[in-house]
Amino acid sequence: MVRRTVGAYVLMLLGVLCLTTLIVLAAGAPPFAAFYHLFEGSLGSWTKFAQVLTRWIPLTLCSCGLVLSFRIGLWNIGVEGQVVAGAISATAILRMSAEAGFPGISLVLVFLGGMLGGGVWAIIAGLLKTKGGVNEIFGGLGLNFVAQGITLWLIFGPWRRPGVASMSGTEIFPSSLWLPTIASLRLSPIGLVLTVVALIAVAWILTRTRLGLAFKGIGNSPKAAYIHGLKPGRYMLYAMGMAGACAGLAGTFQVTGVYHRLIPSISSNYGYLALLVVMLANYNVSWIPVIALFFVCLSVGSIQLPMMLQLDSSLSGIVQGALVLGILFLHAWRKRTQERNS
Repeated sequence: MVRRTVGAYVLMLLGVLCLTTLIVLAAGAPPFAAFYHLFEGSLGSWTKFAQVLTRWIPLTLCSCGLVLSFRIGLWNIGVEGQVVAGAISATAILRMSAEAGFPGISLVLVFLGGMLGGGVWAIIAGLLKTKGGVNEIFGGLGLNFVAQGITLWLIFGPWRRPGVASMSGTEIFPSSLWLPTIASLRLSPIGLVLTVVALIAVAWILTRTRLGLAFKGIGNSPKAAYIHGLKPGRYMLYAMGMAGACAGLAGTFQVTGVYHRLIPSISSNYGYLALLVVMLANYNVSWIPVIALFFVCLSVGSIQLPMMLQLDSSLSGIVQGALVLGILFLHAWRKRTQERNS
């Protein structure tokens, strides 16, 4: 059975490679050169690899949060809005800190505030699900639009730049409020450490704690879990709150370590991309950092395609989508095979 599964994955990867090759050929470009520029554009130098890691951090943090909500059976589509809510909370603390003149304290409080903002935003979706009977997909999508609307209102209203309201975002914070970075690489070691800690913490919660066991039990059968004394609604709020905190941490990193201000597209669609990462990882935490790194390499490397081969950079999205569809097909095939054997 294991040999058949490995063979199926190999065939799936070959299929994705063939599909991508056909698309490149149809565009009139050499496939080998396209794959080479994807690789060289993301891993060709330390500077490019640092750019990859800078994007890997928020994507991995969002994926960590999604694993928690998926484990309990919730499709947390609202993770995009939770990133934005965390960024807004972080920006509010940074602005107050800049005005009060306490930069040393703010870099500690800003991450706690960002996690709180993302967690509260996720809990709202959880309450809509558990108390109002609103499906978490619809509730999450609605809250995504609300978070985006609040961001635009702040940028063009109370937090607008002095004398001008611009789509470029709020005024840039003083450098004392930025996350420290390696100067030559513009990479934040603190962001890397926080991401690794988040990965370890989520893996420990899901595999070594009673809370993780409760998440798994409720995700498999909420009714059975209730009979055994668990309260699914309460644990769903726990899972959503923790997932939102991870997403809020990602939003905080975007504000303090990347843009140094609040911009309309502060989430950079990492929340939606994290959904693909988690599905491709089969909801397994150990695979998340590897798959997230692969996705980011595709995204960063694709910037080279228009310049070198006159190919559209959306080729990376085609590869990502084809991989996810292939994995979903394999999961359906395995489930059907198990049902036949049983």
